[in-house]
Amino acid sequence: MALYTIADLHLACSVSKPMDIFGGRWQGYMEKIEKNWRARVTEQDTVVIGGDLSWGINLAQSKADFAYIDRLPGRKIVLKGNHDLWWETARKMGAFLQENNFHNIEFLHNNCYFYNDIALCGTRGWFFEEDFKECHDEKIFRRELGRLETSLKLGQAENPQEILCFLHYPPIYSNFRCEEILHLLHRYGVRRCVYGHLHSESLRWAVEGVREGIEFILASGDHIDFMPLRLAE
Repeated sequence: MALYTIADLHLACSVSKPMDIFGGRWQGYMEKIEKNWRARVTEQDTVVIGGDLSWGINLAQSKADFAYIDRLPGRKIVLKGNHDLWWETARKMGAFLQENNFHNIEFLHNNCYFYNDIALCGTRGWFFEEDFKECHDEKIFRRELGRLETSLKLGQAENPQEILCFLHYPPIYSNFRCEEILHLLHRYGVRRCVYGHLHSESLRWAVEGVREGIEFILASGDHIDFMPLRLAE
């Protein structure tokens, strides 16, 4: 039994969305995802998918992508990404899973899950790339901060051995840091933070390794060559 993560699968079973414009690693990426997943993940394992699961613009259009994920081994916990336009209320997404007999998929959103004595907490977060600062929406950012703290509080309440945080957007870049999110990570004793979102040219902003006592782990699919990354036994 093991805990894995991978982000930014960008599945496109029902839509035409070529990804190889982002580099050679994206050629045949859906076949690569399935091959690597089956080689590493068993039915007893848990995989946290860190956002940007499907290019579908609604749940109906994303159904084939969920079926793709559902048939792969293991329990899947899905985080929201910036391209997950199919994302709905928890009630609607739960009904969608039930109606389609997708029984090994859950959503990390205003809640917390556990893998043994590790609390799995997180939210989408918000972007802070220098090029997009003029688009910053303070209201959405504050909402994401609230969701993150709600998740971290739920995890902390169970006195886990570790609080492991998952974000779609990086909380720290080579040229910027989000003080509010970093403050929450320190406040709740997070020692590992997994994120995605960065691809291709944007990888120049990535921060990996230990900073200020927190290990930052980039798990975007192309960055890890679509091989689920082991986080715990």
